[in-house]
Amino acid sequence: MKHTDWYKDAIIYQIYPRSFKDSNADGFGDIPGIISKLDYLKQLGINCIWLSPVYDSPQEDNGYDIANYYDIYPPFGTLDDMKTLIKKAHEKGIRIIMDLVVNHTSNQHRWFQEALKNKNSPYRNYYIFKKGKNNGKKPPNNWTGFFGGSTWEKENPNSDEYYLHLFAKGQPDLNWENEKVREEVINILRFWLDLGVDGFRCDVITLISKKQDFKNRFPKLALTGKDAYINGPRLHEYLHELYVKAYADYDCMTVGETVLSSLKQAKNLVDPKRQELDMVFNFDHTDTDNYFGVKYLKAKFKVKKLRKVIQRWQDGLYQKGWNSLFIENHDQRRSVGRFGTCDQKYRVESSKMLATFYFFLQGTPFIYQGQEIGTTNAYFKSIDEIKDVEAKNMYALSQKNKLIGLLIKKYIFEVSRDNARIPMAWDDSSYGGFSSVKPWIRMNSNYEKINVKNAINDSNSVFYYYQKIIEIRKKYPVIKDGKYITILKHSNSIFAYLRKDKKHTLLALTNFKNKNIKLTKKLNLCDYKLLISNYMENDDNYLKPYEARVYLKEN
Repeated sequence: MKHTDWYKDAIIYQIYPRSFKDSNADGFGDIPGIISKLDYLKQLGINCIWLSPVYDSPQEDNGYDIANYYDIYPPFGTLDDMKTLIKKAHEKGIRIIMDLVVNHTSNQHRWFQEALKNKNSPYRNYYIFKKGKNNGKKPPNNWTGFFGGSTWEKENPNSDEYYLHLFAKGQPDLNWENEKVREEVINILRFWLDLGVDGFRCDVITLISKKQDFKNRFPKLALTGKDAYINGPRLHEYLHELYVKAYADYDCMTVGETVLSSLKQAKNLVDPKRQELDMVFNFDHTDTDNYFGVKYLKAKFKVKKLRKVIQRWQDGLYQKGWNSLFIENHDQRRSVGRFGTCDQKYRVESSKMLATFYFFLQGTPFIYQGQEIGTTNAYFKSIDEIKDVEAKNMYALSQKNKLIGLLIKKYIFEVSRDNARIPMAWDDSSYGGFSSVKPWIRMNSNYEKINVKNAINDSNSVFYYYQKIIEIRKKYPVIKDGKYITILKHSNSIFAYLRKDKKHTLLALTNFKNKNIKLTKKLNLCDYKLLISNYMENDDNYLKPYEARVYLKEN
């Protein structure tokens, strides 16, 4: 089968299964619930779904701790339900990509359980076990992980050996140095591709290769040892092996979550000649409102900083690779109310402006569930409301360490991943039409106002704005292939750019401030045709608060 680049024309909608739609009144979203909403997604205009993990799992990290790669988590449904979803989605012209989580497994996975039972088991070498220091009283080294604290956990209280986990204790890292592990991953890939899946979002894929010295690293405020476990020495070798032994035989796509990777590293990962990944998620733009890439260290958002990041990636991958475009996902807080925007008075205008800002860049756009109706943060007030293992760990760390507490405690609720994980609000009935019983996590407090039913009934809603920009994106090739050109480079308020090919020039204007901002006459707007705006009336002299416009002209 020919391996094509269909992903360049994809509009991808991310579903967080446990929070999308509950079909059987148990408080959890499920696969039959997703099937019931395919017509809604078709109406929106998307043509691909990214499904967060649905594999069997003890759910320590909401499915990113997998116990069985070949079966479905029972509250989500069955393998037959998954086959039905793939079939029905394909009938509607919607592809399915799944989450591939292979840096680590669950500690309940059969491989890990066998590794614990017998040190001579071949499964022992599926993971990374090391002897601790001081006769096992201290961890093998000083590395720290993504959820806070040491990356090492004793296999049992009486052992002198520890296992590596870059995330939660229940997520032991796989040993990719072991060829058998790589064979297992290839078998997993081919199993799902044979079932009809169209590709994978590869979770924290740049962590799979570790430097093998396992020495102490210079202590850092966050992620001590990251130089040893991010973009390791055999990463490209491993990814190419997956391509050759699995992806190349299918018309599928891959997008890698490339944690803390530079543009230079990304170029190698997505260079078609290297046959590794099709796209990567970079997070430079989502770090423009924090310090040092640490979301708990909040910084003032600046348009100039965002402009610099976007230009670097748009220029850097032009005709060399392919960008992914996103402003929300299951690990990010809601975008409206972020990046200098307002989630109260100007919620609708802000949501539409942010959509405009990123949807006309070059790359494949991703929409996270609820983003298309302008869903806000959940306004959590207590750690007791939080389910997110990362936020709970960071909160516990802030209680133990006064300095860390001062730095991060104020923003834990604002940046918690649970803000993106609250149930989808379908209507204003009890539990927002998500379920007929109390959900696994509370509904957003404003669900009676912000829900799908209200959005569908309002011709001026965020939903219909997304529908329209999706139509525009599909219609004009300049959005896919045109060169990105930054304009108004010195503005502290307006993010503006051109997309240009031989036939057309597209102009995108977005105001990131809650006040009128004067426009320069050099833009010559009279030469352009207005394609879309988030205001009914426009003035060529200024942009209103959070106003967005997209123009087009023939060259």
